[in-house]
Amino acid sequence: MSRSTLLSILLIAAAGSILIGMMVGSYPVSPLQVFDSIVAPVPGAVHDVIWQLRAPRVLAAFACGGLLAFAGALLQVLLRNALADPYILGVSSGASLGALLALTLGAGVLTMNGAALAGALAAIVVVFGLGFRGGDWNVYRLLLTGVVLATGLSALVSLLLVMAPQAQIKGMLFWLMGDLAYAGSPAAAWAVLGAVLVFGIAQATRLDLLALGQTKASALGVDVTPLQAGVFFAAALSTVAAVMLGGAIGFVGLMAPHAIRMLGVAEHRLLLPLAVLLGGGFLTFADTAARALWAPQQLPVGVLTALIGVPAMLFLLGRTR
Repeated sequence: MSRSTLLSILLIAAAGSILIGMMVGSYPVSPLQVFDSIVAPVPGAVHDVIWQLRAPRVLAAFACGGLLAFAGALLQVLLRNALADPYILGVSSGASLGALLALTLGAGVLTMNGAALAGALAAIVVVFGLGFRGGDWNVYRLLLTGVVLATGLSALVSLLLVMAPQAQIKGMLFWLMGDLAYAGSPAAAWAVLGAVLVFGIAQATRLDLLALGQTKASALGVDVTPLQAGVFFAAALSTVAAVMLGGAIGFVGLMAPHAIRMLGVAEHRLLLPLAVLLGGGFLTFADTAARALWAPQQLPVGVLTALIGVPAMLFLLGRTR
């Protein structure tokens, strides 16, 4: 498959996932009604359903999936680890601990988001502080610090789940498995996605060289340490923005970059935007299924990303030499 064909397919699939997300629900909406509400919006029930209920959630799902896929692609090249995903550095665990602590205390959505942000930023500071010392950047120490921190924070999260009031348990579990039902405005997430994507494409050639190893990249003229620091903070920022929007949604950041590489794309100038399209479209489709399959009951979207993504990933692995 040529790269132009792959790009066209992913663009169509991404647009299709957004369209389907706006159509599907307890109040049926046709593609023509969606088109009319975009081109010539007229106040009414259809307009309100699309723009006040479905569009914010669909756009939030796409931005969240794109951010996770982007962060996963960056961390896989930074750590030179095929198993790296956006949550490997403890950012998600820090956010989870902050959010669940706020929920345990009965805080509202705004306070919960603030606590999640504080927990994520604290995790970033700890990992970066221990991974970069004395002007020396060590990716192995960075990885080990993130794994150890994530393990400790996950233990505290489990302790909170045991001690939390029964009425709060379901909300906590939904947050841990990923839930876009209470996603706020996606504007900030889209701004972050645009900024980090511009950074990634601008550094694409250096990322290609960094993927060969620090020594080779340095020999080929890359100033490795500033690049690694920039990649770390771009990935951390993407992860924080995604977690703040949809909770701890797994598998997207691991699956999307690998799927693009298995389809024959390795250069980061194309891999990063393609991963964003795949991750965003995939999560949008999964979220639509999560709210439609068992309506009016909604499923955690993280469950759907695994149930849909695992067979697809196994199929790709089976076809790849």
